[in-house]
Amino acid sequence: MTDRVDEIIQNALREGRSALLEPEAKRICNEYQIRTPASRLVSSSSEAVKAAKSLGFPVVLKIVSPDIPHKTEAKCVILNLRNGTEVKRSFSEIIDNARHHATNATIRGILVEKMLAPGTEVIVGSLREPGLGQAVMFGLGGVFVEVFEDVSFRLAPLREHDARSMIREIKGYEILKGHRKQEPADEESLVKIILSVSRLVRDHAEISEMDLNPTVVYRKRAIVADARMSLGR
Repeated sequence: MTDRVDEIIQNALREGRSALLEPEAKRICNEYQIRTPASRLVSSSSEAVKAAKSLGFPVVLKIVSPDIPHKTEAKCVILNLRNGTEVKRSFSEIIDNARHHATNATIRGILVEKMLAPGTEVIVGSLREPGLGQAVMFGLGGVFVEVFEDVSFRLAPLREHDARSMIREIKGYEILKGHRKQEPADEESLVKIILSVSRLVRDHAEISEMDLNPTVVYRKRAIVADARMSLGR
């Protein structure tokens, strides 16, 4: 496990990158038993259509480029594609938008990913605190993390009771319990993800910051829809 993660991190550092590409970050998540959607990295529209058919519609298309870290702002993410025609058109659109956003951007390909069903969105992350170590974060995800700033922190390493208390102390915990007609979130899956993040940042000090946002949680599972990891010595 650690050797495979080390290889991904060291390869990025050798290339002079301060952040991992999304497929790299998700491979690391998978090594630590953090679930991510099924995906394929492709380099042509025909490959994208083939991958989408293999994964099953609907799918998401995302640019993979070290020069475009904020994919949504660059209009390089297109959601909910339901057939091959939409995938082919969206592939070209994303490439055009990427070139417009950053003319000389290095494009490693486009990630074709299975579209997740709607669920409750949370964020799990980490941040290196000088003199203290790695702080693990949990809160409501998506736009809510910026609007409400309803998050909790603990210093790694964490134990199960730490992870559980992080979940239960945010104001949005009522939403996770199942507010009104919304189904309750799978708290056990969230505990496991938080503990996995704690282990990951303790094992690999090169990871200076991590955002698993959104992590989509359902009644019986939780899946990381987007993963970003920054590197630093």
